[in-house]
Amino acid sequence: MNIEHAYKLILDKLSIWAKEFIRILPNIALAALILVLGFYLAKHIRNLLRRILKRFIINEALDNLFSSVIYIFLLGIVVFIALSVLQLDKAVTSILAGAGIIGLALAFAFQDIASNFISGIFLSVRKPLYVGDIVKIKDYMGKVEEINLRDTVIKTYQGQMVIIPNKDVFQNPIENYTLLGKRRLDLNVGVSYGEDLENVKTLTIQAVKDIEGLVEEEEVTMFYTDFGDSSINYVIRLWINVHDNVNILEVQSQCILRIKKVYDEHNIMIPFPIRTLDFGIKGGVSLSEVRERHSNESKS
Repeated sequence: MNIEHAYKLILDKLSIWAKEFIRILPNIALAALILVLGFYLAKHIRNLLRRILKRFIINEALDNLFSSVIYIFLLGIVVFIALSVLQLDKAVTSILAGAGIIGLALAFAFQDIASNFISGIFLSVRKPLYVGDIVKIKDYMGKVEEINLRDTVIKTYQGQMVIIPNKDVFQNPIENYTLLGKRRLDLNVGVSYGEDLENVKTLTIQAVKDIEGLVEEEEVTMFYTDFGDSSINYVIRLWINVHDNVNILEVQSQCILRIKKVYDEHNIMIPFPIRTLDFGIKGGVSLSEVRERHSNESKS
């Protein structure tokens, strides 16, 4: 008797499910149609958006990111509409609540990664630096090798590859020497008080103005700055062409060599400090006593 009762309950339950399935069959067909059309439209919208973004954003990774986010967002809308057509509103509410909780937990867990990621997006949009630029960020100066969504890679002049998180790049001052295409070199020198300053200025500018790698449109300038302890000091300023990948240290070295050479040819003196050692002060030993002591030691 129990078996027959259980068998009847199963048949009744299957019958109810079959009737419900037949009743919502049009809804299932409509939901399937919505999914097919929605996925098709989302794919075409993603491709169209990617082509539009390429006109404004050069970073391919960022283009793919934005288009993928929009694609996933559209797919989510399509899925939720299909679930609503199937009268699964409670399931939709549960999915949204779960997604919100998971998103909040992930935001706290990956806070640093998220900040670097968002900073990378802002850097890609604002474009304060490009691959190949000569920049100085914090204590690192060199050539930009890569700009990723999470970090920026710089190759320093010492040959080191430095990976800087985009959060530090975005929050710190960026010295970009490539934007203007030129960089100024300031060299401080001093000459003797007895020199003809007008003649020194003329000879100095003539000596360095044709160094290779300088910007032709910019003049070499020289200014006397102050009266030093043993010299009259000046600063000479040269503009270096950054686009030609000129080594600033090589230009500085050539400048020093040429100035020294022209000063030697015209007997212009660059003063240097002179120190006198007095061994006869109180508590010390006179120089004659030192010599006498060494002489006695050598004889013995």
